[in-house]
Amino acid sequence: MSRLGNLGARLYRGEVGYDFYGKRKLWYGISILITITAIVGLAVRGLNMGIEFKGGAVFTIEKAKASVSQAQEVAEESSGHQAIVQKLGSGDLRIQIAEVDTSKAGQIKSDLSKELDAPAGKISYELVGASWGEQITEKAFQGLIIFMFLVVIYLAIAFEWRMAIAALVALIHDITITVGVYALVGFEVTPGTVIGLLTILGYSLYDTVVVFDSLKEGTKDITKQTRWTYSEIANRSINSTLVRSINTTVVALLPVAGLLFIGGGVLGAGMLNDISLSLFVGLAAGAYSSIFIATPLVADLKEREPAIKALRKRVLAKRAQADAKGESADAGAEQTDEVPDAAAAAGAGAVVGQRQQPERGRGKRR
Repeated sequence: MSRLGNLGARLYRGEVGYDFYGKRKLWYGISILITITAIVGLAVRGLNMGIEFKGGAVFTIEKAKASVSQAQEVAEESSGHQAIVQKLGSGDLRIQIAEVDTSKAGQIKSDLSKELDAPAGKISYELVGASWGEQITEKAFQGLIIFMFLVVIYLAIAFEWRMAIAALVALIHDITITVGVYALVGFEVTPGTVIGLLTILGYSLYDTVVVFDSLKEGTKDITKQTRWTYSEIANRSINSTLVRSINTTVVALLPVAGLLFIGGGVLGAGMLNDISLSLFVGLAAGAYSSIFIATPLVADLKEREPAIKALRKRVLAKRAQADAKGESADAGAEQTDEVPDAAAAAGAGAVVGQRQQPERGRGKRR
């Protein structure tokens, strides 16, 4: 068995473990700090909305000889607006310019053909209306709200309402961080980004539900025992599924990292960044929230219940009683250790006396 597999087995059996619940305030603080940073970045920098949301024109130059910087300079001078230029794998240039209408698009095409020494027949363009992006955004928000509503109902029925609340908090946490990263990095937000955001919701819930299922099984008839508190069982549930969560997250992140860093970064396929960044950040944030946020939050909510409070008192009282008995047993063992030593010493003296008496008797007979 590999070291990771051996560690997973020991975590599952409870032989080793990390106190996630005991350090929950640290993880809460880190999440709050990251979330605040994301919100501030979103408020200050805003999102770099793609042309699908603002409207404009998309120009494509086939087998362009000009560089990206040259094309960007000419496009911005001709349109008077900021231009986004991407080098495609086939050698074509893709130029996006927002807020461009039909009359202006023709003039920009002529300027690109003249300044970049590209035949007009190899330059094509299409106009994109802002209403299409608005419809996508509206439908995405509707889908997000419906999804969260159904998730809360399902988790409340399958588990309990506290777990549903914790899962909802984790979802909001993941979405906020992902959107904030887009604002801080400045990547363009496209319909692909929206698809990526909706996709990560399922991944975010996956690890959370796995831990919740282990917690539900471990806390069945919990008030009938006095060995563990609810928070301790929650901690063991996280540890027992920790290696599984790490493995599934890493396996899911590897292909996404390939799209983001190799496809978008090394190979220059910039259009992959819009969806790959949302998936990468969302998957990482989802794994973090399921381990460090969702389950400790459930334990916090459960520890407020009168029955769970009473259970904690009984468990702690039993442990204190066991510790007291252990101290008494240790003290008694020390006393019993002294008695055999004294008896041994006395016995040794008696044996010595018996051996000396015959010698004295023989001396008197002589």
